[in-house]
Amino acid sequence: MPTHEASATMATPLPLPPRDLGRWPAWSRALLSGSATLWLIITLAGQLFFAAYVAKVYGGSAMAGQYERWSKILPRGFDAKDPVGTAMLGLHLLLAVTWVLSGVLQLMPVLRRRAPQLHRWNGRAFIGFALVLAIGGLWLVWVRGGVVGDLSQHLAISVNALLILACATMAWRTARSRQFLAHRRWALRLFVVASGVWFFRVGLMAWLAWHRRPLGFDPATFQGPFLTVLALSVYIVLPLLLLQLYLFAKDRGGIALQLSATLAIGVVTLTTTAGTLAAVAGMWLPRMAQ
Repeated sequence: MPTHEASATMATPLPLPPRDLGRWPAWSRALLSGSATLWLIITLAGQLFFAAYVAKVYGGSAMAGQYERWSKILPRGFDAKDPVGTAMLGLHLLLAVTWVLSGVLQLMPVLRRRAPQLHRWNGRAFIGFALVLAIGGLWLVWVRGGVVGDLSQHLAISVNALLILACATMAWRTARSRQFLAHRRWALRLFVVASGVWFFRVGLMAWLAWHRRPLGFDPATFQGPFLTVLALSVYIVLPLLLLQLYLFAKDRGGIALQLSATLAIGVVTLTTTAGTLAAVAGMWLPRMAQ
């Protein structure tokens, strides 16, 4: 006759053996890392082309003394009655080009490994340029009155500038305190928020390429619901949200979360690629050729 202990043992289900996931964890991590690397390469290439465009079109016009050509692209690009505002805009554009070049260098792991001293000095420049660009952007929007767009876009740009100031400050502090993992992550946050202007243009061109017409906004006034949503998305929400998703999935995510993050990054990469190609073919190259 079985004892109570034996009956209890027989009634208790045996634990299931752990599932053998095989190579899936390694594959999911590799896919996540590869998708992020691909996005970064496409983004940096697009930003380099944008920097070349700004240098050629705006810098070339300035060197030729033809500042009025700025207003063919930006409604308030050149204002003969506001030389200070025009000079501030020119400095802002110059620093934007310099910041892009600095960012490309700073995000190259080989530079950090083989030339740490250059990495540190370039990092100081990267943070410093971002700080000046953020303050200059606020000045151009609220003192000069902006160069294009409505109040919603100006507010989005202003919040973006505050995010740049916050991320730059944290990147600097964590570097000074030698918290290098935290520093790299704050530097990445600084990169994505400070790239808001580029994301806006790429997102706009992807939208135009898809719809083949200016749907949701008036191109004459550069105002409309689509531009409001786009500005709020790329200046404030999406870049930081996607970066945080990537970092969380990389640190603590399982296979499902890592694959989901990979899918999200893949969609953004396709959109970034389409918008960059549309901007190069439909906006930047034609203006550079004029």
